[in-house]
Amino acid sequence: MRMEHEHRQSLRLLTKTILNVLLVWGLANVIPMYFVITGSWVAYIVIGALITLLNFFVRPILYVISLPFKLFATILALIIVNGLFVQLLYEASLFLDQSLVTLDIQGGLMGWSIVAIAFGLSNWLMKIALK
Repeated sequence: MRMEHEHRQSLRLLTKTILNVLLVWGLANVIPMYFVITGSWVAYIVIGALITLLNFFVRPILYVISLPFKLFATILALIIVNGLFVQLLYEASLFLDQSLVTLDIQGGLMGWSIVAIAFGLSNWLMKIALK
């Protein structure tokens, strides 16, 4: 069983290397004004293999290093989406009979951000609870 797993891993690594070599060749031929490779066909193989090795060893480290940025960007995107939702809610409430109901978000940008975060967090918790 272990031998079969190692064989699949080796085949997968070889496939990735071949695809990276083809990628390098494609980039050099499709956008030669930006991606320039000099040397014979060996250069494509060497650069393709280098991409495979970097993807295998370096990309996981870069992923861990960039995680705080991705988390920040995700949180920012969620705040913006929920902020737009709250804005639509506010705009829709203006069409309601003001003697029955009014909605106002106070506190400027900070107030809108807190309400957006609260809506997002609440919706996430409800989604989990209702599964």
